[in-house]
Amino acid sequence: MAGQAVTRPPEEILSLWKREQAQLKARVVDRDTEAWQRDRAFSGLQRVGGVDVSFVKGDSVRACASLVVLSYPELEVVYEDSHMVSLTAPYVSGFLAFREVPFLTELVRRLQEKEPGLMPQVLLVDGNGVLHQRGFGVACHLGVLTELPCIGVAKKLLQVDGLENNALHKEKIRLLQAGGDTFPLVGGSGTVLGMALKSHDHCIKPLYVSVGHRMSLEAAVRLTYRCCRFRAPEPVRQALLVGGVLIVRTSHCPQPTSPELKRLTSALENISVGL
Repeated sequence: MAGQAVTRPPEEILSLWKREQAQLKARVVDRDTEAWQRDRAFSGLQRVGGVDVSFVKGDSVRACASLVVLSYPELEVVYEDSHMVSLTAPYVSGFLAFREVPFLTELVRRLQEKEPGLMPQVLLVDGNGVLHQRGFGVACHLGVLTELPCIGVAKKLLQVDGLENNALHKEKIRLLQAGGDTFPLVGGSGTVLGMALKSHDHCIKPLYVSVGHRMSLEAAVRLTYRCCRFRAPEPVRQALLVGGVLIVRTSHCPQPTSPELKRLTSALENISVGL
């Protein structure tokens, strides 16, 4: 049976969340802080991480939080951890971090305790960074709390500060010709909030990359592109796959057979490719 829906929090809670966001936002660093970030070939970068929270279909409470670490530049999985969680906060636009980040920070803590030598040097987050209603999205929130460099990578445009998925935006997407092509996301305030990135030659839809913490936008875009074999960057894609498999394995249906898991993996890969 599906979990009970989590109701919208009262306005006083939302006010507290806004204040917390403002306090943590003051700690965001939007420049490169590591030597490997300033190197065009990212020399010195050995481990990249990806996180994701996947939801059980038809259930607004049960979800799976996942963290994977990949070698760089090989992009081979060297660590993975995922577990089922019960959500205590609803989805409210602009406050995604309060729904997901507690579970993601716990995964980072567990990694630090179990395999400190495999700690990622950067985390790619399925969500936005400074491209956010108040300039402090889930990638910023996670970065500040873990003190890890973080990159926000979203699949849909968050329409804030005058950004719109209108005819002009769609025309700019059409003009992206090859993998690695970009255009800036300039808000009505004149601020560059992120970049639209064509992550693969055959992708129709771009990714929306924004600064999370301790990394410049230029380096964040270059690294995201280098991590893409398909549409989604490999660390995020692998976190999605790990979470999807665990959801199937812990569901109330009979234990899937190997062919069923193979079909699930194939389906998730097609989703993450996004062609």
